[in-house]
Amino acid sequence: MPFELRKTASSSRARLGRLTTLHDVIETPVFMPVGTRATVRTQSMDRLESLGPRLILANTYHLLVQPGIELFEKFGGLHRWMGWSHSVLTDSGGFQVFSLAAGRTDEDGARFRHGTDGPTVELTPEKSIAMQRAIGSDIMMVLDQCIDSTSPHAVARAAMERTHRWAARSLAARGDSPQALFAIVQGACFEDLRRESAGALTQMPFDGFAIGGLAVGETRAQREDITAVTTEVLPMDRPRYLMGVGTPLDILEAVHRGVDMFDCILPTAWAQHGRAFTSHGRIDIRRGVHRLADQPLDAACDCPTCARHSRSYLRHLVKSEEPVGWQLLATHNLRFYLRLMETIRARIADDTFATFYTEHRKLLAADDLDNPSVPPVSRAAKVPVRGAFGVRVAEAGFASIEHLESGEVMHSVVQPDVEAENVYVRQPVAIGEALAGVRPIVVWDVGLGAAHNAMALVRALDAAPAHAPVEIISFERDLDALRLALAHTGPFAHLRHPAPNILAARGHFERDRLTWRLVEGDFLECFAAAPQPDVIFWDPFSSKVDREMWSLATFQRLNDHLARGVELVTYSNSTAIRSSLLAAGFDVARGVASGPKEETTIAIKPGDRPIAHALLGREWLERRARSTARIAADVPAALHAAVEAAVLNHRQFS
Repeated sequence: MPFELRKTASSSRARLGRLTTLHDVIETPVFMPVGTRATVRTQSMDRLESLGPRLILANTYHLLVQPGIELFEKFGGLHRWMGWSHSVLTDSGGFQVFSLAAGRTDEDGARFRHGTDGPTVELTPEKSIAMQRAIGSDIMMVLDQCIDSTSPHAVARAAMERTHRWAARSLAARGDSPQALFAIVQGACFEDLRRESAGALTQMPFDGFAIGGLAVGETRAQREDITAVTTEVLPMDRPRYLMGVGTPLDILEAVHRGVDMFDCILPTAWAQHGRAFTSHGRIDIRRGVHRLADQPLDAACDCPTCARHSRSYLRHLVKSEEPVGWQLLATHNLRFYLRLMETIRARIADDTFATFYTEHRKLLAADDLDNPSVPPVSRAAKVPVRGAFGVRVAEAGFASIEHLESGEVMHSVVQPDVEAENVYVRQPVAIGEALAGVRPIVVWDVGLGAAHNAMALVRALDAAPAHAPVEIISFERDLDALRLALAHTGPFAHLRHPAPNILAARGHFERDRLTWRLVEGDFLECFAAAPQPDVIFWDPFSSKVDREMWSLATFQRLNDHLARGVELVTYSNSTAIRSSLLAAGFDVARGVASGPKEETTIAIKPGDRPIAHALLGREWLERRARSTARIAADVPAALHAAVEAAVLNHRQFS
C-alpha cells in the first residue's frame, strides 16, 4: 500500500503523509470514525459523507458474530452492502477477545461464547483474515493477543511473543489479496518489550504498523511515553496507527510523537450522554446554564448541528431523551474531530505545528471555558475547610488535604500513610541506620502539610525502641492544613498521637531520643539556620503551586549549603526537575513507585559513604532526549545551554 511521507514538523515528530488505498487517497494524520457493526452510530451514510471522513473503522469480531461471513461473500464485501464508497479499516477482533469474551485462548486462537447465551465463536489468525478478506476492507489488521497494559513483565512478554507468531500466520493467510495488512506492536508498558516487538514485526513485509494494547489501564503519561518509544523504532516510510485512542488531547499528543492514524468511539459515546467537544472546551449540554442559551454549540464549527440549532434546543432533546439529540451531538463531535485533523495537517504543512501544539494542549483539556462549573455542596455533605485547604475523600475511602485554589491534593492516589512510609521512610539509608541504633540523624521535613511524612517516621521510631537519637525539623509556612486535619482526626488516624498535637500547640515535641521542631515561615528564608540534615523529605506542593521550591536556583542554594552527605527524597519523577537537581550538583537516583508514578526520585549530596541507590544511567539520558520538557520552566532561556551541558556532563553518567 503506497504511503508518502510528505513532511515532518520542526521541533516535533508530527508527520504529514498521504496514504493510497484501494478506494481513496487519504491525507494523514487522519481520524477514523468507528463503525463497529457497519454503521457509525446515529449517522446515515449521507450525513457521514457530508462530514468528510475518507476512512472509517469496522470490527471483524462483531461482523463475524452478526451477520456472518456468508453474507459478505454473497454481497461481495462491506462497501456495496453498507453503501460506503470510501475506505474501510477492519480491526481483527483481538481487543474484543480481551474485553468482551469469556472463553479460552491458546496458541491456536480463541474460542468462546458471545454473551451469556450467544453463539460459540472461534477466532484464529486465519479465520480473522478470512473474514476481513470477505469484508473487503482496504486495511486489515493481524489478530493480536491484547492484555491489560499494567500486566507483569512475564505476562506481557508471553502475549507479545504470541502476537508475533499470530502476525506471521496472518501474513501467510493474506495470500494474494490486494488489501493492505498492518501488524500490531504489543508489550504493555515495558519499553524493552515495545522495542523488541517493533524490531521483530518490522522484519516482516507489513504495509503499516499499529501500536496496540494501550488505553487499557495505564496512565496518560505512560501511554504517551510508550507511544514515543514505539514510534521511534518504527520505519519512517510506513503509516503508524494508535489503536482506540482517544480524546482530542490524546490525539494531539500522539501526533506530536509521530502517529498518523487514530480511531475512537468517544465522539458518539460522549454524545449519547449529552457531552460535546468544542473550541471553548468540553461542554455538558445537560447543565442548567444552557437552558436559555440561544447560541450554537460552537460558533467556530461548520457542522449542520451548529448551523441550525441552539444549545437550548439541544439541551431539551437530551433531557427529554429524544434520540435525535444524541444524533445531533454526535454529528458535531465527529465534525470536531475531523476538523481538528484538518487543522493539524495544515499546521504541519506550514510548519507551525509546534506552536499549535503548545497553544492547544490546555484548550483541549479544558471544560466549558465560558461557563465554569462549580459543583453545589449540600449542607449535610459540606467539605471541611480551613483557610486555603479542604478535606478531600478519595473513591478508595481515604482522606487527603486539598489546596482549594489549585485543586492539588496531598497524596491523592495512594493511601497517604502508605505512600509516606514507602517513599520517605523506607528508602533513606540514614533512617535505616538510625532505626537500627547505628547513628543519630537530623531529618528536614520540607512541607509539613498534614504531617503524614513526619508521622510515618515517628511511627517507625515508636516501633524501634532502641533507635539512635533523631531530630525532625518540619518547615511549613501555612499551618492550616495541619490544623484542619487535627480538627477532623476521624479520617486522619495518623494524628491520633500526642506528638503532632503537642507540636501544633507548642512548636516542638520531645521525648527520649526524639526531638521534633516546627519552623514556621518561608523555607528559603529559614533553612540556613537549621542544623545540617542527613535526610530531607522534599514534599512541597508541585511546581504549579509552589514554583520557587522546585526551581534550579533553590536546588543550587540548597546544594551549596549542605556540608555533608544527604539523601533528599521526593515524590516527583519529572524529567525537568531531575535535570535541575543534576544541574545543581546532586546525584540523582530512581526511587520506588508511588501511585500512578512508576518511579519517585532520590537526590544525593555525596559524602564519605558509598551511594546505595540506583543512579539514573545513560538509558535515562536517552529517554530524556525524547522529552519535550527537558528543562524546567523557571530556567531562563539564556541558561538552557548551560543546564543541558551540566546534565550531559554530570559525573554520574561518565
